[in-house]
Amino acid sequence: MKLAVFSTKKYDIAHLQPVFEDAGHKAVFLQTRLEDETVPLAEGYPVICIFVNDNLTAYGIEYLASSGLKLVLLRCAGYNNVDLVAAEKFGVQVARVPAYSPHAVAEFAIGLMLMLNRNLHKSFSRVRAGNFSLEGLTGFDMFKKRVGIIGTGKIGLLTGKICHGFGSEVVCYDPYQNPEAAKEHGMSYVSLEELYSTCDVISLHCPLLESTFHMINEDSLSRMKDGVMLINTSRGGLIDTVALIKALKNRKIGQVGMDVYENESGMYFEDASDDVMQDDTFSRLLTFHNVCITGHQAFLTKEALSNIAAETLTNLENYLNGVDSRNIVKKQD
Repeated sequence: MKLAVFSTKKYDIAHLQPVFEDAGHKAVFLQTRLEDETVPLAEGYPVICIFVNDNLTAYGIEYLASSGLKLVLLRCAGYNNVDLVAAEKFGVQVARVPAYSPHAVAEFAIGLMLMLNRNLHKSFSRVRAGNFSLEGLTGFDMFKKRVGIIGTGKIGLLTGKICHGFGSEVVCYDPYQNPEAAKEHGMSYVSLEELYSTCDVISLHCPLLESTFHMINEDSLSRMKDGVMLINTSRGGLIDTVALIKALKNRKIGQVGMDVYENESGMYFEDASDDVMQDDTFSRLLTFHNVCITGHQAFLTKEALSNIAAETLTNLENYLNGVDSRNIVKKQD
């Protein structure tokens, strides 16, 4: 099978190419992001493989379906960047990788918590500049702090489990509860209102849906404890960035750790160090000493990349063999 793979970096090719080749598939790797302007690059391919910041609109699906597109392979868990209504209309299947390495993302979320809490990002820079002062570096024990996990899929559960290991009191919220798994991981369900108003640390582990877009907004931020730490390793669109900046300015929010940003498409995964930053909102975020932003790297471990490659191949093979897979995404999802 011939397929076009978009938004590829060296680490993608290193893991995907041998997997596809060993299975007898011909993959063409493109650094380009898939969007309406670059859709012609995929013309004639029955299968395309895309990543989180590719954007497959109704236009793109109709265009490519007319030239034989049958399958879209998402090498990520989220699917908000594909028009599923158009995919169903034109008979294009969409398959995702729902769980590649939940440990990778959960561990990264904890890393952001510890970095912000203990001011590791500040002390690293200070020592390199010869400044050994400890002023302004005071943190807090995670022990006995209340941590709130929003979203209890595999990543959320593992993040809660690690926090429980610190001796934190871990509570969680999810509209689709899994009480047994939560209890096993040292967590208990509470209402979203209680989580907002009582937690010292809140970590987001939700998909980006219409119902979760900007769930962290001016209203929800106002209901949180003063000085709360907010962590987001899921999707940038969960947070209204303008409202977040306002909450940082009035000191409602104590610390923020973000591996994702709502307008990251076209900016993340590229070296723009020689360019002038055009996003004024992002630039404002960078001015806060209590904000740590990373470039959507929580997934980036050897294990996760290997799992993504293997599961993507499985999705392709299932399609070719007519196997009904739980990884197929439908518009009602």
